Amino acid sequence: MRPLPRSRRQGGFTLLEIIIVFVLIAGLLAFLVPKIYDQMGTAQAREAKIRLQTLVGNIELYKLEVGRYPDNLQALVKQPSGVDKWNGPYAKDADLKDSWGNDYRYTAPGSAGKPYDLVSLGADGREGGDGPNRDISN
Repeated sequence: MRPLPRSRRQGGFTLLEIIIVFVLIAGLLAFLVPKIYDQMGTAQAREAKIRLQTLVGNIELYKLEVGRYPDNLQALVKQPSGVDKWNGPYAKDADLKDSWGNDYRYTAPGSAGKPYDLVSLGADGREGGDGPNRDISN
């Protein structure tokens, strides 16, 4: 009995097959990466809204204990002079920044008869904008 002839072709992938796989992976990444970044921007905007509402709660607690709204947000962290009923701190320094690391804009009294305005200027730190750059306010 004669042994079967050995095939010249050995197992493995050709260069063309490897290139096709890389092209397919690059196509998938080109589709998925923007979707992931969009979701990250949406999640950060949601976090910013939650953080702003938490800060609103801290401001309201300050008002309940002190009897008036704070003149500025630092009054939530350090006792202002002349305020005797202060039982803080009501917030930490890190709480005075939004999800993008920008300072909140706090104005007391606020607009349209509100006692105060609290605004996060969004990812770009400027007024106006769309998507993650949109302003968030109380």
